[in-house]
Amino acid sequence: MNEALLRSLTPSVLGILVRRGADFAAAEDAVQEALVEAVRVWPAAPSPSSSSGGSPVRDPKGWLVTVAWRKFLDAARADSARRRREKLIDEEPAPGPSPTVDDTLQLYFLCAHPSLTPSSAVALTLRAVGGLTTRQIARAYLVPEATMAQRISRAKRTVSGVRFDQPGDVATVLRVLYLVFNEGYSGEVDLAAEAIRLTRQLAAAIDHPEVSGLLALMLLHHARRATRTTPDGSLVPLAEQDRGRWDTDSIAEGVEILQAALARDRLGEFQAQAAIAALHADAPTAEETDWVQIVEWYDELVRLTDSPVVRLNRAVAVGEADGPRAGLAALAAVDDSLPRHAAVAAYLHERDGDLVTAARLYAEAAHAAPNLAERDHLTRQAARLNARLNARPGS
Repeated sequence: MNEALLRSLTPSVLGILVRRGADFAAAEDAVQEALVEAVRVWPAAPSPSSSSGGSPVRDPKGWLVTVAWRKFLDAARADSARRRREKLIDEEPAPGPSPTVDDTLQLYFLCAHPSLTPSSAVALTLRAVGGLTTRQIARAYLVPEATMAQRISRAKRTVSGVRFDQPGDVATVLRVLYLVFNEGYSGEVDLAAEAIRLTRQLAAAIDHPEVSGLLALMLLHHARRATRTTPDGSLVPLAEQDRGRWDTDSIAEGVEILQAALARDRLGEFQAQAAIAALHADAPTAEETDWVQIVEWYDELVRLTDSPVVRLNRAVAVGEADGPRAGLAALAAVDDSLPRHAAVAAYLHERDGDLVTAARLYAEAAHAAPNLAERDHLTRQAARLNARLNARPGS
């Protein structure tokens, strides 16, 4: 059973049902039932004489469309008024090759509709576009399957009245995909890899420099994945990562995609973030990082987003380019209630030689850390500095 094939066909099959007049929520349910049927039937089917992408049927997409449409009609017979039901049955297309119209892009827009909360948009995107099961999504986000099922059902009801052919917002879609990517890996689904796959799919459906920018950013970050943690799960800071283990193929692809996007002279925030990631990836050692140019890219990001998080990260870059006191001066303009503010301040104070303040701030940052791995890392930094302080003569 080729699970990747089934997942890649999911959005186009769903799009065909919606274009035939099926309600989005009902169509999505029907497609999921067809996928279950494929898992049950295909392994027992004889292999066709021609190539079908690893499927035992000659036209996998056509097979899924036929089965999903019948599943939808079965539900319509049970739930719809007689006139609507008879009209749908009369309109059932004759068997034959499935339409070539690709509705994947519209599905991205629908699943990232502004009326949805970010968590609902992520769940619906993974279900309707990614082809993941509710159980897989629930395990990835560490919530009960029933909770995730309710979230997805509410999301489907919310967008059911949205016209399928109305223009969508690319920026909203990109934010949803980036949320998926940042979840990393949990459960049985590699969400970072899934986000890259979905972004590649989006890039094939729309020619947009920010889509390319996000794809480049994901590839450049993903290239460092194997070196971000130790075998016991401890965080490894960027400066301490083994650069010889970075995925050079992903870096090369990300840089190539980024350069093509930047050449179009339509700069956006994901392209700027990718440019920063590319400069880190290009440095043979941490000491050879071009921090001056990184500060310049952060200046572009501030102009594009005016984000306090960007200003926080810029303070770190300024501290590396112009010295820790310059970094602390930049940090002074950033709201100190911002998450990770204390961690950045601790790092810059340590660079400036103020170990007492740095140790205190590392401990404060550990207390406010958003996850266990980060808390443990910051706790170790505080302990390391306190050990140095206690080892001083006269302490």
